[in-house]
Amino acid sequence: MRNIAMRLRYDGSAYHGWQQQKNAVTVSETLAIAISKVTGERVKLVGCGRTDAGVHALTYCANFRTSSRIPADRIPLAVNTRLPSDIAVLAAQEVCGDFNAIGACVKKEYTYRLMNSRIRDPFLVNRACFYPAPLDAGAMERAGRAFEGVHDFAAVRSVGTVTKTTVREIYWCEVEQNGEMIEIRVCANGFLYNMARSIAGTLVYAGVGKIAPEDIPALLETRDRRLTGPTMPPGGLYLSRLWYPPALDGLFGEQMQSGLRRGSAEN
Repeated sequence: MRNIAMRLRYDGSAYHGWQQQKNAVTVSETLAIAISKVTGERVKLVGCGRTDAGVHALTYCANFRTSSRIPADRIPLAVNTRLPSDIAVLAAQEVCGDFNAIGACVKKEYTYRLMNSRIRDPFLVNRACFYPAPLDAGAMERAGRAFEGVHDFAAVRSVGTVTKTTVREIYWCEVEQNGEMIEIRVCANGFLYNMARSIAGTLVYAGVGKIAPEDIPALLETRDRRLTGPTMPPGGLYLSRLWYPPALDGLFGEQMQSGLRRGSAEN
């Protein structure tokens, strides 16, 4: 059996997340059906991680096993003709048999987009979170720095999945403002359930003065979810970058180089 890895992107607005579910339409199910039509066999997809209902992916990695002999470089076009317009396979390559999209992922970056304006933009519905109250991007940036490093992030995760530990390492948590658009970028070696959206909510609280940036380390030590900011709506969240070992340079090499930011070269 061949093992095929794919890089894809999707608008998650119409889906109940990546993971296949019994009574809901998901990205994984939709993609698996399209691949099955191309290969002539049922396939099981392994994704690089769960994205919740309504969350988007600018980049995503998944792999599947198949006995089909279709060349890997022809798979994207063949599959895309059978996919809805909100999912696209960008590239594919054959990988070693033990490759696993989630296990091989070194780190991930999520981006949260906030439209900080008194007037909503109808073209950004489900693409950015509309937040009309004034936000102090400088305070948000200082709050973001407090999340960086190795910490127990139980205070910014929702109960929903069982994990061995709630300790993770955040390589950077940056805030950038461009006019009325504020982007929060968080890169880590792993994310807990709703962690990215909860961090975004905590930074929003810092931006409106409900939480002082210098108080965040102490809030993390409490491990109390009730003391940090809200879980922000899913439409503003994007899985924006992935890092894999050199074997997947054909899929992610250019992105890895363009994605290097402060403090990331050594990670």
